[in-house]
Amino acid sequence: MRNKPAIVQLDAIDRAILTELQNEGRLSNQELAARVHLSPSACLRRVKALEDNQVIAQYVALVNPRAVGKHGISYTIINLESMNTPQLAAFEQAVRDQPEVLDCFYVAGSNDYLIRFAYRDAEDLERFHSEVLMHLPGVARSNSLLVLRTVKKTTALPV
Repeated sequence: MRNKPAIVQLDAIDRAILTELQNEGRLSNQELAARVHLSPSACLRRVKALEDNQVIAQYVALVNPRAVGKHGISYTIINLESMNTPQLAAFEQAVRDQPEVLDCFYVAGSNDYLIRFAYRDAEDLERFHSEVLMHLPGVARSNSLLVLRTVKKTTALPV
């Protein structure tokens, strides 16, 4: 069983800290404290508590895909041949080992998994499908949805 973080009761100041950090993760403690109307030491204690309680999971830099030559995004629905535990475990481990897979979700409904992948061009997409996706353990079918335009994208979770 996975270690689930406890649900933490957030007050208005915690929410303000999280909102600011989700919008600008490189804020200095001084600037963050000023924005949420706390002393720097109180702000630092709050941030540390949010980290310790796994409310803040990690800090990252978000890379612009186009700036690194990834001009397309594919969401691919995957159906496996079998839903037995060893098959699921083998598929999931293979996906974790595949650096090109950005996200993989086990989903409810008539499909089994949803994968997100960024690609350079049509040839790169074809290579990924034929050399990577269809060679993952137990894959019976795939169906890709290619993003034409992003209407909204955020990493900020409403708190």
